[in-house]
Amino acid sequence: MDFHVFDTYVKAKDGHTMHFDVITDKKETEKAISYAREWLKNIGEENVMVTAEECKFCHTQSVPDDMEIEIMTNGYFIAKMEGCPE
Repeated sequence: MDFHVFDTYVKAKDGHTMHFDVITDKKETEKAISYAREWLKNIGEENVMVTAEECKFCHTQSVPDDMEIEIMTNGYFIAKMEGCPE
């Protein structure tokens, strides 16, 4: 199954940049933005700006089984790249 990757860069509350991918089975920018906001809220960054400027469709790919299970369960997977909490 193919999944859609949305490359996302946001400014954290303290001003540093967080880079992460939102990976989902829906190729819908608004849905990816919603997932990014949900994750950011979960890590205490609920007031960070996320729009189509910060969260852009990048490509489509297959994913490992554990990632696919998380996407099918939660709707998305966050692949932390740079500046994200552990």
